[in-house]
Amino acid sequence: MDTNGFVLLILALVLAVLFLWGFRTLPKEGWQVMACIPRESRDEGVWRGLNLTYYGFFNATAYVMAVLFLIVLLMSLPASPAFIFMLAACGLGICIPASKLVARWVEGKAHTFTVGGASFAGILLLPWVIWLLDTWFWRFLGGHLPIVTAMAAIAISYSLGEGIGRLACISFGCCYGKPLSDVHPLLKKIFAKRHFVFSGKTKKIAYAHNLDGEPVIPIQALTSFLYTTSALLGAYLFLHGYHAAAFLICIAVTQLWRLLSEFLRADYRGNRIFSAYQVMAVSSVAYAVFLMLVFPVPEVQKGDIIQGLLALWHPAVILFLQALWVAIFLYTGRSHVTACDISLCVVKDKI
Repeated sequence: MDTNGFVLLILALVLAVLFLWGFRTLPKEGWQVMACIPRESRDEGVWRGLNLTYYGFFNATAYVMAVLFLIVLLMSLPASPAFIFMLAACGLGICIPASKLVARWVEGKAHTFTVGGASFAGILLLPWVIWLLDTWFWRFLGGHLPIVTAMAAIAISYSLGEGIGRLACISFGCCYGKPLSDVHPLLKKIFAKRHFVFSGKTKKIAYAHNLDGEPVIPIQALTSFLYTTSALLGAYLFLHGYHAAAFLICIAVTQLWRLLSEFLRADYRGNRIFSAYQVMAVSSVAYAVFLMLVFPVPEVQKGDIIQGLLALWHPAVILFLQALWVAIFLYTGRSHVTACDISLCVVKDKI
């Protein structure tokens, strides 16, 4: 096994441990809200508070891991740091607002997010952003970056980020699967010992469908496994120079699973047979094939993952990732659909 494969194997083991812990722990009631902050006084000693959620914690971690992996992959070639930062900034500038705007358009809800909508916007727009940067601003950004290479790194990073980000959905009780009592007997048998049971009345699965305490298909766990597996396979292909194959595999796995998994989900996605997100998923796969026909496939260029990892040890990169984590946590971690009442008192025997 070469160095690239060894590092990816270590990452796979770390993710396996994280997922084993998350799948067992996060459906529990105590893993939705991580902190409560008093905001306004309601009565003497009683405050209405703001809930900060583990949903925001895992979302922020997923975004940072995706950007971190993007930097590692492109710097393994190596690519221009200025180009990478501009690409990351454009991607975040498109996907973060889209996660809320698309959810509002599709579901009619102002206080929810959709990764499916964000990924569709990124797949649709980022190739042309890269083309613009590579055509007009490459002198200022320190060199060219082939569109297929950049999109392959983005697709791999997205797969890894969303795989980790599904832990956020488990903690909040959203994006949940159908109850085992409503599925085909074969599925019921497959998931008889491998299901989720959510607890807590403030989880979405409880207040939206009253399915707390019910065994449901662990759709978030399946998504985490498939997406991170495709990311690791894509990264291996990318580091060995097969950028087009890495791009198509990650897009095909993530988007086709989005198409299939929605048939196993119980949360609301519209009244039609095919939801808007499923249409976006199929369109993304077709669009990826179209991109392969429009843009030239780059020559085989192997990467060195150690070189990419060393690029992370720079003050600008570290500060950027820290600032990104805080920004995403504050954006997605402040709960608008739950609140709390906090009672403050004096512990008299400790005066």
